[in-house]
Amino acid sequence: MNKSYNIAVIPGDGTGPEVVREGRKVLSAAATKFGFKINYTEFDFGGNRYLRTGEVLPDSAPEQLKKFDSIFLGAIGHPDVKPGILEKGILLRLRFELDQYINLRPIKLYPGVATPLKDKGPEHIDYVVVRENSGDVYTGSGGVTMKGTPHEVAIQNMVYSRMQVDRCLRYAFDYTRKRNRKKTLALCGKTNVLTYVFDLWERAFHEMGKAEYPDITREYYHVDATCMWMVKNPEWFDVIVTTNMFGDIITDLGAITQGGMGIAAGGNINPFGVSMFEPIGGSAPKYTGKNVINPLAAIACGAMMLEHLGEGEAATAVEKAIMDVTANKLKDLGAGRMGFLTTEVGDLVAERV
Repeated sequence: MNKSYNIAVIPGDGTGPEVVREGRKVLSAAATKFGFKINYTEFDFGGNRYLRTGEVLPDSAPEQLKKFDSIFLGAIGHPDVKPGILEKGILLRLRFELDQYINLRPIKLYPGVATPLKDKGPEHIDYVVVRENSGDVYTGSGGVTMKGTPHEVAIQNMVYSRMQVDRCLRYAFDYTRKRNRKKTLALCGKTNVLTYVFDLWERAFHEMGKAEYPDITREYYHVDATCMWMVKNPEWFDVIVTTNMFGDIITDLGAITQGGMGIAAGGNINPFGVSMFEPIGGSAPKYTGKNVINPLAAIACGAMMLEHLGEGEAATAVEKAIMDVTANKLKDLGAGRMGFLTTEVGDLVAERV
């Protein structure tokens, strides 16, 4: 009997529904070719629902979503909703309640895609950032006193437990071994200033690596140096593991080196539960409904999802199709300047699958 996967779809806001539509188009082509079935269930979580009902995310949503094999997300962010309400109420809440403790971000330059890095090509930009996704300042630990007065104090704490650190490091070591390229895992931190948190990370990193992963080369980079080298020598990297906040920052830098947010895909991973895959570019409201937004990041998310579900052949076929399209069809991947409409790009990739 053919395999069947139940996928929760959250098209979300702005151009999210448009890129999700093209992602589903390509996923359907892959499913047909490789002999499996995908069943989709859509959820209307996002800005329009919030404006209509006042509810950001139903309390039942996390438990509902746990019943699916994966989640395919378009974008969250609405111009008529104050920043932070949807992002914290939907994205962060789902990451925390579904325990998606890994944010996986491939930084890969596809052939034919322009990068702002001089003399760098696809052979130089091909690495992965493993970002811890459940701790750090994002947990909301802290508070405000004397708000609105000249003496106001705001505190937001970077908090990590050994358990959080260990499980992230184990995923990163395993991923580096499976990736099997340079077999080098680099810890990105700030040991010279954030001495408590990164003493924990660095000790755990070397203890685990020495005891369980002697085949993996371990390196350490300060986060500021990492940013410089991501621009100057991206070919040095294989896999980088880092904290939630630092990962949030360096992956956006990585995205622009791989051609921009329209090409950057990411996954929020629970290795033992339900994971969520999303393009990095956001809702891009000014392009909503114009059929000009670049859908390749959402399509690449679909490939990541297939890989995560165990459909490696199909995932490889989708990625090869993307690379064929970028190398031979698309000359400029900026929104509205692709030379093709959003729907036409989806058609091109689906045909090549």
